[in-house]
Amino acid sequence: MDATLLPINDIAQRLAISPDDVIPYGHFKAKIPLSVIYSKPRRAKLVLVTATNPTPKGEGKTTVSIGLAEALNRLGHAATAVLREPSLGPVFGLKGGATGGGRSQVLPSTDINLHFNGDFHAITAAHNLLAALIDNELFHGTRLALKPQNISYKRVLDVNDRALRQIVTGLGRGNGALRETGFDITAASEVMAVLALAKDLSDLTARLGRMVIASEPTAPSTVDNLGAAAAMTALLTDAIMPNLVQTTEHTPAIIHAGPFANIAHGCNSVLATEAGLRHSDIVVTEAGFGADLGAEKFLDIKTAVTERPPDAAVIVTTLRSLRYQGSLDPTRTPHQQLEAGVANLEKHVENLARYGVPHVVALNYFADDDQDDIGWLQRHFAAMNIEVVVAAVFQEGGQGGLALAQAVERLLERSAHFTPLYTREVPLKEKILRIARDIYGADNVSYDPMATKKLTRYAKWGDNALGVCIAKTQYSLSDNPLLLGRPEHFTLHIRDIEIARGAGYIVPLAGNMVRMPGLPKEPAAFTVRIGDDGIVEGVQ
Repeated sequence: MDATLLPINDIAQRLAISPDDVIPYGHFKAKIPLSVIYSKPRRAKLVLVTATNPTPKGEGKTTVSIGLAEALNRLGHAATAVLREPSLGPVFGLKGGATGGGRSQVLPSTDINLHFNGDFHAITAAHNLLAALIDNELFHGTRLALKPQNISYKRVLDVNDRALRQIVTGLGRGNGALRETGFDITAASEVMAVLALAKDLSDLTARLGRMVIASEPTAPSTVDNLGAAAAMTALLTDAIMPNLVQTTEHTPAIIHAGPFANIAHGCNSVLATEAGLRHSDIVVTEAGFGADLGAEKFLDIKTAVTERPPDAAVIVTTLRSLRYQGSLDPTRTPHQQLEAGVANLEKHVENLARYGVPHVVALNYFADDDQDDIGWLQRHFAAMNIEVVVAAVFQEGGQGGLALAQAVERLLERSAHFTPLYTREVPLKEKILRIARDIYGADNVSYDPMATKKLTRYAKWGDNALGVCIAKTQYSLSDNPLLLGRPEHFTLHIRDIEIARGAGYIVPLAGNMVRMPGLPKEPAAFTVRIGDDGIVEGVQ
């Protein structure tokens, strides 16, 4: 979209930050130093934007987040959008970028979708530096008695590439230990999670040091054991600072970190949220995918770090996604699909209610949406005392989000009574069961022998106090992407479990979930082109 951008110093001043206190990256982007973030006390209300289970194209949660922040500003609030950074995997894959759309975007969108201030590259470099040091230690053996079969640490790349999921390294004479390993996508890197959860540089270094690199029978080998935490931190001293940009209506937007919610914890950084809370009146933030993934992880993982639960929540849905959730029977009419698929939204509403967070449903409006279907949906939830508000932010920007903003204002007048799903003292297996049963709707959880073995190992290591970050499909409440709607009487299957001690959680791998996505048959990369003026076009 064509929009006139304000100089980034003007955007900083809207946050009451002096232009001398930000680090500009050109005319329209900047970094916010950590000292500036903590220069003021927290004062803002916090609004969490989540969603129902999506279609493969997504349901516009980021667009609604941006439009809501713009609308709140139109109502006289000093609101800030606090979002995640895009990964090149989706940008060049199926879903596209993550800068919103239409009249509710963050700008400059192409810069943000591509190399945005170098953060993802720095995280990739820090992660792979550690991988190189581990293989070097295998070769020389000067610090640790590592065994190839015990090493759990892989390399990462910020591109979808299924060919790298399983590889063999060390082939050829003199090229190090021969071993099987692989690549994850950068968004799934524990370094990404650590950066997103760190409160400052010293916390970042400490968290990096706790990362497990090899699973020995009696005790893990960590980054601190190897002595690599300081070098990794050195590569992240710029990346740890949140990025400041603007929306199409010049609302400040703080964008930082980009863990996926289906294979990681799906939230922007603690530091970005702190910057918003300390320099705004209302922070609109998002958590990836649905309330079964990003919102659960926001409320049970990130909130445990920030000790600041949201004051209100918005659940984004579309008629398209609800019909998709009700599409298992091909004989159904579009309205019958809606009636069948609405159970999915009901479950996400129940999930937010479980945590005690006041919430509203935002229907992201498409031009071809059926007005009768919209009316039916609103009446259906009105009977449950749940408000469904149409948000036409793609078409109209903040103006199209005024009704939603007013609904959020009403929610912020209420008291939230936040209750987490579990406390640190609950055993790991019980934490997994609570997520599966209370949030997904499963009856039970089953474990492959390897997963059971690792749970026993982590208990022996004294890691029962860790949180749980389940990696599962985003398309279903279950671990099977084909079980649409609101599945019942299913068992969540855990095939393996990884430990992310630096991030503060374990990662159970549910179903066929992998941490390195593949490209679709027609990748979005084929739509990118360079104009005669050298400007990159076609990044969506």
